[in-house]
Amino acid sequence: MNMNTFDLNLLRVLDALLRERNVSRAAERLSLSQPAVSNALNRLRELLDDPLLVRVGRAMQPTPRALELEAPIRDALQRIGQSLAGGDIFDPARSRQRFTLALTDYVEALCMPHLLESLGSAAPGMGLTIQHLTPTLPAEALDKGNLDLVLGRFEELPARFQRRPWASETLRLLARRGHPQVDGTIDLETFLGQRHLWVSGGQTKGMVDQWLASQGLKRQIAYTTPNYLQAAHLVATTDLLTVLPTRLAAYFAQLLPLQVLELPFDVGQFHLELVYLAQRERDTALQWLVERIVEAAPR
Repeated sequence: MNMNTFDLNLLRVLDALLRERNVSRAAERLSLSQPAVSNALNRLRELLDDPLLVRVGRAMQPTPRALELEAPIRDALQRIGQSLAGGDIFDPARSRQRFTLALTDYVEALCMPHLLESLGSAAPGMGLTIQHLTPTLPAEALDKGNLDLVLGRFEELPARFQRRPWASETLRLLARRGHPQVDGTIDLETFLGQRHLWVSGGQTKGMVDQWLASQGLKRQIAYTTPNYLQAAHLVATTDLLTVLPTRLAAYFAQLLPLQVLELPFDVGQFHLELVYLAQRERDTALQWLVERIVEAAPR
C-alpha cells in the first residue's frame, strides 16, 4: 500500500465505524451521508485486503485485523487533533472543552461541590456532563469515546484502562428512627430477619452479600432503586433497612429521621477509583481534569 496516495480521511471513517459498529450511526457521528460511509468502508476493505467489519445478525463485528488497527488509529487521530489545537499546550482558562463522566449520585454529591468551585476559577469555560454509573464498568462507552472517564468501585479492569485511586469508604446501616426491631444497635439475626433496600447503582451490594454467602447466609432484598436520595427517603418512611457509604449515611441522618448503625459484621473498606482509557494519558486536557478531581476527593 502506497501511503503517498492513501486518503487519511478514511482513518476517521474506520475509527467511527469501530466506535459505533453501525454505518448509519458512524455517518451521523461524522456528519456524512450513509452512502459516503459505505463507500469509504468498501475502499478501506480493498486497500487493507480485509473485510474489517462483518455483519452478525443486526450488528457489525470487527475482524481481528480491524481490532488490531483500532488503538493505533485512534491514538494517531488524537495526536493529530492535539497538534492542530496547539500541540501539548493546554490552557484551562481558555478551554471550551466538554467532558462526559459516569458516576453515582453519591460520588456526585461528594465530588462536585469542590470540583465545580475549582473549575469556576481555573477553567470557567469547561463543561461537564454526568451520566449515571451502573454497577459494571461501561467499557464500550469508554472505548467509543461516549464517556471520558468514570468514578466508582471496580474490582477488575481490562489492561487497556488506567485507574487512579480517589477515596476510601466504609459502610453503615440505615434504619428509620422508631423502627420496631432496630434501636441503636443490631445483631446478625435481626439483620437477616429484616427486609432490605438495595441501591443498584451503588456498587456495594457485593460486599455485604459476598460476606453473607461466605457464611452460608442470605438477606431479603425487597426493593431496588438506582438512587441514594430515594433510598434514604424510603427507609425514613418504611421499615426497610439499607446499607450506604458512611459519609452519605451520616449526611442523610442529619436531614431525615434516620438512625445510623454499625453493621453486625465487618466487610472492611471499599475504594473508589477514576478509570479512563490508558491511551488518553497523553490527553493533556483530560489529565488536567483528572488532577482536579483527585484534588476534590474527600479527606
